[in-house]
Amino acid sequence: MGYQEIEDALSASRREGKVAIIPFLTVGYPNVAATLELAPALAQAGAAVFELGVPFSDPLADGATIQRTSFHALKEGVSLRTCLDVCARLRARGLKTPIVLMGYYNPILQLGLEECARAAVAAGVDGFIVADLPAEESGPFRHTCESSGLGLIPLLAPTSPEGRIAAACREARGFVYCVSLTGITGARSQLSSEVARLVQTVRRHTELPVAVGFGISTPEHVETVAEYADAAVVGSALLDVITASQQENFVEKAAAFIAHLAGRRARVPGGPRA
Repeated sequence: MGYQEIEDALSASRREGKVAIIPFLTVGYPNVAATLELAPALAQAGAAVFELGVPFSDPLADGATIQRTSFHALKEGVSLRTCLDVCARLRARGLKTPIVLMGYYNPILQLGLEECARAAVAAGVDGFIVADLPAEESGPFRHTCESSGLGLIPLLAPTSPEGRIAAACREARGFVYCVSLTGITGARSQLSSEVARLVQTVRRHTELPVAVGFGISTPEHVETVAEYADAAVVGSALLDVITASQQENFVEKAAAFIAHLAGRRARVPGGPRA
């Protein structure tokens, strides 16, 4: 396991002529047992990589949906340790899909950088996204991750200057995450046109797969992303489906939602490009 698994999974989707779908699940929403059911079902539905969200009390990059699910999971007692245990249990149940833990730096610091990396490797985690850890300050954790074979995936926004993009791409492992807008997560009716230009800039500095997230909620959004990126991250819209379906077979409905998105065809030549 490790960042190479992430790169391979996303590149494989592109070779198949599809844009990869990366679902985001808040670990422990609506409960831990549900996460353990949802992940295998979404993998079967076509998820290429998972982002499993580590609940945090001050999720500054997240909109109302993920804030609500994080608060719920915290009330359920979910911690970073819980998330690592969930990953280990998913691997023990046979889940092969790469897993990225997405969260904030405070729980990682509290656990300890070395211990976090050690536990992540043991649990079958492949990488991390840390929303409040800028590239300029990521050195200690980045080095810890790399020495363990884990990817530390950068977040880049439409406002990122090219010098910062170039520096982040040099250190990236797994993929590069392009934020579709300047703001917080949440389902939206339209995607910003700025993200296509951002992806073009990123392509000049890396051959890694490029994913686009924040606001993706419809098949039309995924088809738009497929014109210029390798993967689409779907979080708030998926969590909204789960919330709306809790009494009505939410696992099946979530899987059907991801399967519908995963059927989108890519409109760009295969493989990640420089």
